[in-house]
Amino acid sequence: MKQVKLGLLGFGTVGGGTATILKNTLSEIERRLGGDVSIQIIHIAVRDLNRKRAVEVDGAIMTDQPLDVVNNPDVDMVVELMGGTTLAKTCIETAIENGKSVVTANKALIAEHGNELFELAAQKGVSIAYEAAVAGGIPIIKALREGLAGNQIEWVAGIINGTGNYILTEMKKPGADFAKVLKTAQELGYAEADPTFDVEGIDAAHKLTILASIAFGIELQFERVYTEGISQITAEDIRFADQLGYEIKHLGIANRAEDGFSLRVHPTLVPKSVLLAQVNGVMNAVMVNGDHVGPTMYYGPGAGAGPTASAVVADIIDLIRAEHQPQADRVPGLGFALNQLESAPVLPISEINSAYYLRCFAKDNAGVLAELSATLAEHHINIELLHQEPSSQNPDDATVVIITNQVKESDVDQAIQTLEAMDAIDGKIMRIRVGALD
Repeated sequence: MKQVKLGLLGFGTVGGGTATILKNTLSEIERRLGGDVSIQIIHIAVRDLNRKRAVEVDGAIMTDQPLDVVNNPDVDMVVELMGGTTLAKTCIETAIENGKSVVTANKALIAEHGNELFELAAQKGVSIAYEAAVAGGIPIIKALREGLAGNQIEWVAGIINGTGNYILTEMKKPGADFAKVLKTAQELGYAEADPTFDVEGIDAAHKLTILASIAFGIELQFERVYTEGISQITAEDIRFADQLGYEIKHLGIANRAEDGFSLRVHPTLVPKSVLLAQVNGVMNAVMVNGDHVGPTMYYGPGAGAGPTASAVVADIIDLIRAEHQPQADRVPGLGFALNQLESAPVLPISEINSAYYLRCFAKDNAGVLAELSATLAEHHINIELLHQEPSSQNPDDATVVIITNQVKESDVDQAIQTLEAMDAIDGKIMRIRVGALD
């Protein structure tokens, strides 16, 4: 029987979950591999050697030096679960140089350095697998790369950060606001002490970078993803959206345009009739629209020991299977051969077209709405829906909510600038993009 020896970098939540699955499900996994392959974890890198572990791995060497694991000649495959883009990058590069394939859950590393890492892996004849880097237990990478390979992908849109989705879901409850819900999320362990990566969209932007590359066959271009968080969303916005037939979701959206691609992460009003609008709490979901299959949706837990480790173990199985195939016959890491990836233009956010939700405080005087409408019309913006009610903050103001037609973002920027300069408008105008997703 052939034995595959694993080296783990990181033994926290996901690393422990991976060890647990391999321990409890090993006979089923080995049966999937034909019954003639065994898997054993032999070397584990941890931050603190004295910390008590939730799962024991019999016979494994424990070290606080990750490079000892990747340089161990007995390690056949490296599983990187420690995160970060510095030491993790060095370890993965070293593993590849040593002829070892790599499984990783590190979305930041793939999004920011994947182009060079996949190139190095191809040169050395090894593979990088990263299903766990996006949407936890949802096999969206495999679906895009293999299951939908017969389609030209038109767009991808997803709730790919559970923390942000939990916050927006909880903000629908009476008396809730962003700060209160964020604090609860931190107490429950859904949000980090520093929640910036989650609530400001950076985590989702890393994941969208990866999805867009696989969907469209373009190079990984994290630095060109427009990123906007949810910290400015108010309970009032969520209430108005509900009244108008929408839910506010923090989406990653990638789509084809006439002269390039659009990659963006931002709050979005999603019609309640769209399945994504019904995804609540910490769950993730990704919709993919292919030219032949039409829209499909993939739903499930986006984080946690079990779901993420499930994706890690699936990648381990895939890489063991791939070792019996010539490299030319393996599924490429990004779904396209490296020489087929396009360095395609990613459009600035100013060039995208969308409908918009605009909320402002306007003087409750005759003629103000007419002036507001005329100003929007001057910037080629039509009002599809208008709602007005007394302001809860100032008795002299009215709260005005508008849904516009599809229009270029740069036109909306100019219109908002003009409106905010008007005496009849108090304060800043809230702008949220509206997504039809059909």
